[in-house]
Amino acid sequence: MKKVLAMAAACAMMIGMTACSGASSGGGAEGTGLSGSVATGGSTSVEKVIGALSEAFMEADGQVTVTYDPTGSGAGVTGAADGTLDIGLSSRSLKDSELEQGLKETVFALDGIAIVVNQENTVEDLTMEQIAQLATGEITNWSEVGGPDMPVVLVGREAGSGTRDGFESVVGVEDVCAYEQELTSTGAVKAAVAANPNAFGYISLASVDEDTKVVTVDGIVPSEETVKDGSYKIQRPFVFVTKADKELKPEAQAFFDFALSEDAADLIRAAGAVPVV
Repeated sequence: MKKVLAMAAACAMMIGMTACSGASSGGGAEGTGLSGSVATGGSTSVEKVIGALSEAFMEADGQVTVTYDPTGSGAGVTGAADGTLDIGLSSRSLKDSELEQGLKETVFALDGIAIVVNQENTVEDLTMEQIAQLATGEITNWSEVGGPDMPVVLVGREAGSGTRDGFESVVGVEDVCAYEQELTSTGAVKAAVAANPNAFGYISLASVDEDTKVVTVDGIVPSEETVKDGSYKIQRPFVFVTKADKELKPEAQAFFDFALSEDAADLIRAAGAVPVV
């Protein structure tokens, strides 16, 4: 916490010294005269990252409040489009149909999608082909991939989830997964896999903790280094969604700029994602 406060104070000092004119003026530091609230919402996978960024930003400028509504990537895109959110949050790239609506995407972090199994499962590594076969039901027993003699249960996210979209598109299993459970949050997937010895699922790397069993993919451990260098293949962007033809209000632009600054990189990293600066 001391580190976060120290970084927030440093951000405030730097932003105050480098404020620019117009809608792109940086940061929410004391002395800028900014106040009000910034409404963000969407992807549940970005919760830790947005929480860390919001906390630091609000510590630097107590006059601006950043809110976050975890409703899924699809809702984040819709909220940005209809103006109910200042900044939508998505854990997938925008579709062509969404870009055609006049929306703009800005990648603020990268995230690996970790393949998780129950702690009782002895499987340690899977190939991309095996993951696809497990997901579609072509492989129905863990013994077929070197694990215990137990049936395979796939737990995943609901339609519209950025994590689901990222997993299915990278693995090549769009719309053909044999889900036994489709859940509405990353936390729910973690809990379901932890409770069922037969289960496997996919969650944001940012949500992995010491109680989560993650398998390697083609021998590669999901990490900041392997996501950034591209060797870990199951990854996706964390995206800010805004309107291309409309300027953000000053306090929203200040938060946007802070999240994309070098000062935010350590916060993003500490939250389990990969900074892009």
